Amino acid sequence: MEKKEIYLAGGCFWGVEHFFSLLEGVLSAEPGYANGDASFNGNQEGEGPSYKEVYTDRTGFAETVKVTYNPEVMPLDALLRLYFKIIDPTSLNRQGHDCGTRYRTGIFYCSQEDFRVAKAVYEELEKKSGQKFVVELCPLENFFRAEEYHQKYLDKNPDGYCHLPLEMFRFAKNYKAGDPIG
Repeated sequence: MEKKEIYLAGGCFWGVEHFFSLLEGVLSAEPGYANGDASFNGNQEGEGPSYKEVYTDRTGFAETVKVTYNPEVMPLDALLRLYFKIIDPTSLNRQGHDCGTRYRTGIFYCSQEDFRVAKAVYEELEKKSGQKFVVELCPLENFFRAEEYHQKYLDKNPDGYCHLPLEMFRFAKNYKAGDPIG
């Protein structure tokens, strides 16, 4: 089985992680911090920034989910179309009630092939919307796993805060690879 990774920032990582973890073809979804100043090293569970540091918006990190997936089941273009269903791609540094650069949207890729796919999906959806997207599309510079209490947060705290509507989780749970995304 082939495995690939893409890093997706879509606001608070609790809901983004939960959404992707429900999708067929997604092998894992892991919250963390991406594309910031790696000199921050306050995470007590290993190297990298702490949530407290990232929360200040001084680190440059975005709350990001590392999505590991099987491209034979869930191709990258489908995965990205699903990503665009759960974000407001026109909102700068804000998703739902969450504001700050740590909540910016971004697609952080690891290969030129993934860049080409992401760019094509991005441009197609932006053109269809008729609005300018502010989603970052850039290479992954760094990624640090978030503290353990953030991992599977909504599984551990089913009544926890989430900016995503509950119907998106039902959609993800019932979505079968190859179904129309809409």
